[in-house]
Amino acid sequence: MPVLVMKFGGTSVADLGRIRNAAEKVKREVERGHDVIVIVSAMSGKTNELVGWVEETSPLFDAREYDAVVSSGENVTAGLMALTLQEMDVPARSWQGWQVPLKTSSAHSAARIEEIPRDNIDQKFAEGMRVAVVAGFQGISPEGRITTLGRGGSDTTAVAFAAAFDAVRCDIYTDVDGVYTTDPRIEDKARKLDRIAFEEMLELASLGAKVLQTRSVELAMRFKVKLRVLSSFEDTDDNSGTLVCAEEEIMEQNVVSGIAYQRDEAKMTLISVADRPGIAAAIFGPLARAGVNVDMIVQNISEEGRTDMTFSCPVNQVARARDAMEKAKKEDEIDFHDLVADTDVAKVSVVGIGMRSHAGVASKMFEVLAAEGINIKVITTSEIKISVLIERKYMELAVQALHDAFGLDKAA
Repeated sequence: MPVLVMKFGGTSVADLGRIRNAAEKVKREVERGHDVIVIVSAMSGKTNELVGWVEETSPLFDAREYDAVVSSGENVTAGLMALTLQEMDVPARSWQGWQVPLKTSSAHSAARIEEIPRDNIDQKFAEGMRVAVVAGFQGISPEGRITTLGRGGSDTTAVAFAAAFDAVRCDIYTDVDGVYTTDPRIEDKARKLDRIAFEEMLELASLGAKVLQTRSVELAMRFKVKLRVLSSFEDTDDNSGTLVCAEEEIMEQNVVSGIAYQRDEAKMTLISVADRPGIAAAIFGPLARAGVNVDMIVQNISEEGRTDMTFSCPVNQVARARDAMEKAKKEDEIDFHDLVADTDVAKVSVVGIGMRSHAGVASKMFEVLAAEGINIKVITTSEIKISVLIERKYMELAVQALHDAFGLDKAA
């Protein structure tokens, strides 16, 4: 029988009633002739609670025991989902990561999936099991220890299973009914997209859209896994939600598909750095080792033999970045006059594969922002994306103005 993967996030399995609601959706797919692999997250709020317990018990915790504790939330959900399906007369069995086994690297709390052997689950399907309920977010290391995949890891688990089992599709059930042109909480004219290309979804996910985890989209694009994002709390059919698919499967669409934003950004500038070969490595090496997630980078010549280097990072990493730079300066790795941090900025981005073949998107974006009196601090571009840093107080205005200017409330 064809295999369908269905993933339910934390809000979709937050209590027994919601688990039953999700189980009913699974049962309908079984009745339609699918063998189903269900990937479940921990109940809403449970992972945060478990992390809190670990940190309270042992501030300098052993990462292996951390994974053993925080992975337990998914085990509970998987068992309850299997029991609920059994009560509905659906042959189901729960699986923890090590039982599959989902093989990962040894990087605890940030493990990478290496292999998902099919033999155990395929054998159970052959024996009459119709639903395998798999605990998401977790696997097993080469040393035989439980590992976790990092935040949002259940999305990645779901896509990996869809790839391993040649699934017809991977359905991601969440608390929204699809992917929108922008955040409906900011722009009430935001429109749900019927389809979006892998590349666009990857950009939107990396730029702040919370619908799908970035690694899961990367994996889906690599293995050509069709993803569908849809709501757990609405009646659904084959046309529900948003399908994330290959570009060639989309007939017509707007030049720009979506507007993304990240509210809590910071702009940091190293003033008067020596302009010499290797200076970028000397700056961004220490930042990487300190765990600072650098995004936008701009270099300007400030005076003879000197340069200013500007980069953006999450605002909660400013202190870490400053400490890394001061330490590098003290150790004579770099020399700079000053480090200036602007912690009151936001990033706004326009995304669309249509930008590859249409000129003028950047100029239109800049004209729209200028007309609203919004000053641009930093600009970066890629083939299908343009991002700008602006003052945070103008973020919502920028999103709304750009959404209107590119006609995103109307289908192509």
